[in-house]
Parts: sequence; C-alpha cells; structure tokens
Amino acid sequence: MTKLEVTELRKEFATRAEPLVVLDGVSLTLEGGQSLAVVGPSGSGKSTLLHLVGTLDEPTSGIVRLSDVDPFALGAKELAAFRNANVGFVFQDHHLLPQLSVLENVLLPALAAGSTNEAQRKHALELIDQVGLAERVDHRPAELSGGERQRAAVARALLMKPNLVLADEPTGNLDQENADRIVDLLVELQQTRPDTILIVVTHSGEVASRMQQQLTMQRGRLVDREEVSP
Repeated sequence: MTKLEVTELRKEFATRAEPLVVLDGVSLTLEGGQSLAVVGPSGSGKSTLLHLVGTLDEPTSGIVRLSDVDPFALGAKELAAFRNANVGFVFQDHHLLPQLSVLENVLLPALAAGSTNEAQRKHALELIDQVGLAERVDHRPAELSGGERQRAAVARALLMKPNLVLADEPTGNLDQENADRIVDLLVELQQTRPDTILIVVTHSGEVASRMQQQLTMQRGRLVDREEVSP
C-alpha cells in the first residue's frame, strides 16, 4: 500500500536580513486511495509544499517518505527516475510540447525513462480515450481547446501509473464547465487506482470539497479549517 509521510518539512530562503520561511514544520500522512485539497491565500506556501512532496525542490529540513523511500537520499539520476516512475504532475499551465501530438505528449514520461513499448503506447491510448480525446490523438496543442490541453496533461500525469498525483491549481485557467470536467477526471481516475494518493492545491472551495480531506495553508503551516485565523 502506498503511503506518503511528511514530517516537520521546512523551506526557507536566505535574505539580507533573516531567512524567509516559506514552510514552517509541515507534517501530514496519506495512504493509497486518499485525496487531499490544500487551500489558502497566495504566498502561503501551497505550491512550495507540492514541489517538495513531488521532489521538484529540496527542503531545508524535514523528511519526505513515499512508500518507505526517502527520495532526497537518492543521487540525482536515481531521484529523477524515482520521480518519473512514482509522481504524476498536473499544473495550472498544461506544459504540453507544441511540436508533439497528443499521443506523443502523453508518452513523454515513458520517453524520459528511456524508451516506449507497445504496452505503454496502448496504455497511453486508453488514457487518452478516458479523458475524452480519442478523436484528438494526432492533434497538436495549438489545435486543442484549453480544456482539451489540460485533459491531455492529466493523461500524461497518469501514464506511468504513479503512486502520487499532484495537481497545482489544475483548473485555474479554465471556465467552469471545463474545470468541473478536469476535477471529475482526477477524482474518477484516482478512484479506479486504489493505491494512488491525490493532492490538489486550489483556490476553489468547490474543487476542495471534492477531495476526501481539506486542509488550509496559512503562513507556511497546515491548519484545520476551524483553526484558521483572519
């Protein structure tokens, strides 16, 4: 069973005066099949938390363990391979490569791992169908709507069957109809993968309400909603 353990995570940046503390002792535990929404004002540390949990950045101190692996104890090459195999990312901006088709974009994590095979191609096509883009498989991003691009990004995030899916404001650039569809996709796809953990950073109370748990980030700390001060 997948388990994410975050213990006393801290991130600070040097300034001319005292260090700027962005995360201040964040701890949480999630298991496969669970989903969490992290809400809070801009600058509260939400995206920083996601980047550290997803190993895109290193903490100043504290521990991240995913299925009993400490990714920050790995070498750079091993860490990149671990991230690619175990973590799927969906960002506010889809980050699709403009010169590639939908299928090629979805297959990018497999290419990053070294090569693609027929099983991965079949899985990519299944995901593309699941997100409603079967008729767009050979289209490039410029030929897609904003919602379609984000759906392709969701399919790409799930290609390697990651244990952990991280979504940073995945609906921030979308209208309400497309935003609802993206959240539906994330929830439905995660529910079909009982060993997957889903964490969504969002400003939207409606999006947050679709997750099993909701926590608020305030001044670099995770707090329960009833603990939030004005």
